[in-house]
Amino acid sequence: MRFCPDALIPRLIKPLIGFVAFQVAVCVADLALPPDLTRAEAASAVALDHNGSWLRALPVEGGTWRIRADLDRTDPTFVKHLLKVEDERFWWHQGVDAVAIARAFGSNLSAGGIVSGGSTLSMQTARLLEPKPRNYLSKLIEVFRAWQLEARFSKRDILSLYLTLAPYGGNLEGVRAASLSYFGHEPESLTLGEQALLIALPQAPEARRPDRHPERALRARNLVLDRMAAKDVLSAAQVAEAKTEPMVVKRFAFPALGWHAAGRLASEARGLQATVVTTLDAPLQARLEALARQTAVAQGSNSSTAILVIEIRSRAVRASVGSAGLDRTGGWIDMVQAIRSPGSTLKPFIYGFGFEEGIIAPDTRLMDAPTRFGDYQPENFDKVFHGEVSAKEALTHSLNVPAVAVLNRIGAGAFESRLQGVGVHLIRPKTGLRDAGLALALGGAGIKLQDVGALYAALGDKGLMRPLAWTEADARANLSRPGQRLMAADAASRVISILRETPPPAGRLPAHLMKTASRPAYKTGTSYGFRDALAVGVAGGYAVLVWTGRPDGGSRADQTGREASAPLLFDVFDQINAPSQAPQSLTPSAAPEALKALKPAVRGPSILFPPDQATVYVEGQVTEGTLSATRGLKPSARGKGPLSWYVNGQPIVADTEGHVEWRPDAEGFYEVSVVDADGITSRSRVRVKAIAQTRP
Repeated sequence: MRFCPDALIPRLIKPLIGFVAFQVAVCVADLALPPDLTRAEAASAVALDHNGSWLRALPVEGGTWRIRADLDRTDPTFVKHLLKVEDERFWWHQGVDAVAIARAFGSNLSAGGIVSGGSTLSMQTARLLEPKPRNYLSKLIEVFRAWQLEARFSKRDILSLYLTLAPYGGNLEGVRAASLSYFGHEPESLTLGEQALLIALPQAPEARRPDRHPERALRARNLVLDRMAAKDVLSAAQVAEAKTEPMVVKRFAFPALGWHAAGRLASEARGLQATVVTTLDAPLQARLEALARQTAVAQGSNSSTAILVIEIRSRAVRASVGSAGLDRTGGWIDMVQAIRSPGSTLKPFIYGFGFEEGIIAPDTRLMDAPTRFGDYQPENFDKVFHGEVSAKEALTHSLNVPAVAVLNRIGAGAFESRLQGVGVHLIRPKTGLRDAGLALALGGAGIKLQDVGALYAALGDKGLMRPLAWTEADARANLSRPGQRLMAADAASRVISILRETPPPAGRLPAHLMKTASRPAYKTGTSYGFRDALAVGVAGGYAVLVWTGRPDGGSRADQTGREASAPLLFDVFDQINAPSQAPQSLTPSAAPEALKALKPAVRGPSILFPPDQATVYVEGQVTEGTLSATRGLKPSARGKGPLSWYVNGQPIVADTEGHVEWRPDAEGFYEVSVVDADGITSRSRVRVKAIAQTRP
């Protein structure tokens, strides 16, 4: 019979149409019924230190520990053995292993029930994403879902999903949570016994929980070892040795270093990217937490401690101890983030601004004698006055009257505005107070302790202020940021040189005898009523803040910054191995003739910020020449109030509380002027540039 192509075509049309219709139906079903990835997306947020070491994790809803798997940090032999036992052809099939399905179907027919499922890891992952009763209909749904997963994800992604969702008993899901809880370490390196247990547990997680049913767990583990031997994965000697490993009988607590900071950063990382790499250094954090607890215990039952270590170059926070322990009074409060009185720790900035403005020099003579400034009359901490002293001596010995005298010349409002200009805000002790008072010099306003640390980091960075970096991404960004000028580099260097000559706490060698130990330039502070004891210092490329006190603000008799916090400050510098630095000589060694003594202010206003001929950086974005500032500039000046501000002749309107904020509408050159109550004008010509918005 002669072959006729025309007769064959009608026979092929119907099958072809059926095949196309099937493909269309599958695609429609795939689009209409995508796999539900909700459980995979809701992973425990994890905070790691800058080297990738575990700090702390947060459970998902319901208290489940579901920690996202990391194949790059999971023992590769465990992955190989898992696939050999559970899914030999994982890398080759498209979600369904026909050979395994046929073998399982035959076993079920022989047994008269379901004894084997033949599920691939892709199918098991689909079941973990959407749990359903185990029957043939559920199996068909798993097949469809497995095909969908294979179409959407790589094999490594599917394997990672399985190792994230697999149940290991109780509230543990994922291989990382299981390894940390049962073995006390990450699954980067696992013994053969540990591998076998982790392979066995997901098949019957509750029945085989080693902390509740160790004998069942042991039998299941050994059965997996025997299966690996049968598949020639392990030798008989290896199996015998692995079976001698003791079975775990309890769960370990998860690591929880840097409880406050790591918990806050992990909480901010919730979502698809559930892991945040912080700037904290886990070994240093652990040492300082122990040191903080030891100090607090020695200082009394209600005492607590806070420590902040900042790497000056990048402003990376290498350690943040929020309290002396969760079991201590107020231990759940992160004191690093708390608002407390700074005591005398802001005095160095008063003198630094004075050096910068040419009001004083290190050897300017100041009077330490009973003095009344309006209705304010400060006293020294020890109630003793020392007569005529140099500015250097006044700062080194933290004398109150000279500091208030210099602040009076600078202007309390101007001082506060300069701090606000770099993002540091002082909190009034009473609501409704609009004007800053001279008590600022002695800790008369509240401030976040982390802001005090940031200010001292700026001192150690030649007067440049940058935001603290809590993540490695922010630390890298800080290296390319220009920073904001807090004070002139020369003024900052003079302050550091003076603070380096501060007498050390009891039991420490004088600065000139310390050759190998840390020699911090430091300042202490004690708030009214002994409520806060602070010590802040700079050495070896680090700025360190130490606070001791009662979290509830209660008084502690005779616990001063020098006695309660300075020794701990020196201990912290020892822990970070900050190298010693030779003290810098003061330049000039003697004050110029015009600065031999503090003189009355000249008539007329003087602009402190923005300084004349300076380049001022504004956070914001430039679009078609228009600058959208996210944070305004706060001009400040010394002079007889009220002061009126103008930019290019146009007035800057103050808000209802009298605060002035300037938001430039474009980059370029501006003339800023201020007029005092007598009508005298002072001008400053500046250039404005935009920088990217910093992380709050």
